[in-house]
Amino acid sequence: MSEDTSYGVTRRDALKLGAGTLAGAAASVAALQGAPLAALAAAPTDLNEATVVQLQALMAQKKLRSVDLVDFYLSRIRSLDQSGPTVNSVIEVNPDAREIAGELDRERRSHGARGPLHGIPVLLKDNIDTHDEMQSAAGSLGLVGAPALQDSTVAARLRAAGAVILGKTTLSEWANFRSTTATSGWSGRGGQCNNPYGINRNPCGSSSGSGAAASANFTAVSIGTETDGSIVCPANNNGVVGIKPTVGLVSRAGVVPISHNQDTVGPHTRTVADAAAVLGALVGLDPRDPATQASAGKFFTDYTQFLNPDGLRGARIGFTRQYEGSNLKTDAVFEAAVQAMANAGATMVDVQLPHFDEVNAGAAEFTVLLFDFKVDLKTYLATRTGVPLAHGDLAAAIAFNTAHAAEEMPFFGQEIFEAAQAVDVNDLATIAAYNDAVAHDLFIGGTDGIDKALKDNNVLAVVAPTEPPAWSTDLIYGDHFTFGSSSNAAIAGYPLINVPMGLILGLPVGMTFMAGAFSEPTLIRLASGFEHVTQARRQPKLLATLPVTSPSGASSEPGRGGDDRPAAGARAAQRALTRPVVKLKHL
Repeated sequence: MSEDTSYGVTRRDALKLGAGTLAGAAASVAALQGAPLAALAAAPTDLNEATVVQLQALMAQKKLRSVDLVDFYLSRIRSLDQSGPTVNSVIEVNPDAREIAGELDRERRSHGARGPLHGIPVLLKDNIDTHDEMQSAAGSLGLVGAPALQDSTVAARLRAAGAVILGKTTLSEWANFRSTTATSGWSGRGGQCNNPYGINRNPCGSSSGSGAAASANFTAVSIGTETDGSIVCPANNNGVVGIKPTVGLVSRAGVVPISHNQDTVGPHTRTVADAAAVLGALVGLDPRDPATQASAGKFFTDYTQFLNPDGLRGARIGFTRQYEGSNLKTDAVFEAAVQAMANAGATMVDVQLPHFDEVNAGAAEFTVLLFDFKVDLKTYLATRTGVPLAHGDLAAAIAFNTAHAAEEMPFFGQEIFEAAQAVDVNDLATIAAYNDAVAHDLFIGGTDGIDKALKDNNVLAVVAPTEPPAWSTDLIYGDHFTFGSSSNAAIAGYPLINVPMGLILGLPVGMTFMAGAFSEPTLIRLASGFEHVTQARRQPKLLATLPVTSPSGASSEPGRGGDDRPAAGARAAQRALTRPVVKLKHL
């Protein structure tokens, strides 16, 4: 690509796209009739699947400019995200993106690159504040109006690293903490985000657009947030890598909250190496977020040093079959992935996560989240001006939704909001019960949970299937979760990494790596080794629906199709008979 290459997306085009997403705020599932061939043919593809390292090499060789890269992604967004197949993963584009990219190109020519993210386009989830021309709204019309008064720390650090903030991604409104029957990926501001592997399939949430956009090559990098499952589940459903960092490793200042006990911010990328490069730009102490003080002496500004294509060799790794039984095809892919790890030189140890049923029932966790949300939301809203909920509280948000029910509640209500509002956060008995729940979660998820499993079995990490494949989006009944393996780490504040491990009838499924607090270096080593061995990611085809041409289901080896493995199926069927009911929501 020459220096004068342009994909023809102007500032006016960018502004038009931003306005168009707002105008369609109440839209529901779109374009299920199929992806027009003309749109697919017109969209540029020559930089699809390019890694951050490859893009930096092209820019260093003067074969690519950041402006060209921005134009490439904007063209794909215009052709495939906002029209054509209509993935609808991008809620708004930054009208200043091309100008910022041009400035960074000039800086590169005169002073060199700042680092691995110099000139790299990044999309941010719509609950991450940016002090620019864009909205920061958590998908709610109640936060639409004047932009945030200050960049979130995450946005500020990305800008300092030389990244181009390309836009904002769609999400489950209020990070999926509004209704018990919500549909992941839907918001009043953005409508329904779709899955690039099958437009009628769900991208999972709440970081729906973050996972979908990275997978569909609408950006080099996306940034999502997680309280319990909302980085790793979209990574699973959209076939990308997702790192959910230790709580306190990355600042949450300027991020619309659910819970200061569990919220964290992390990347969605197409490779472990890209995710590691991004993580290094996000970490560090921040006086705006006291939780980051726990990371002192424990963070690294370069996590790529821990990448190792042979990272599985000699490692002793736990794997748990406790999640088997809900989806036999996922079970078979997981068993094949475990065998692939053993074949790559890892010693695989069958382990049990303690308190499994209690953790996944989520009683103590829900107590914590309801209390935190009511308090933390009011604190955040005090920072906003010029929007309907400025200086408001949860009661104001409930009233806003009721007054704008046609736009905000056409498909589901606000039962979780109402439950949180009913919590008396000034009552001494309620406060005591809350503190007990916080301590209990740390015990069953961490000290006597993941930590105990690691110590008792002398393993570096534990792996589990992340989720089954994506379900069909259902605005009538809501999400169709069957299991997720994120909750132990969520309630303990521990890190997770999802890596694609295979396909089921064309839909990706992932492997989750989990370990103790600030174990990201170990997890990156193991995850990069697993990625090298399996090479399971497949670029999505943006199909309207999946072309089911064979009754065969899960992979017999990671990344490939095949029949269920009989042994795995028999074990899983037995577990299904006694499997407990688990909570079915990702936040």
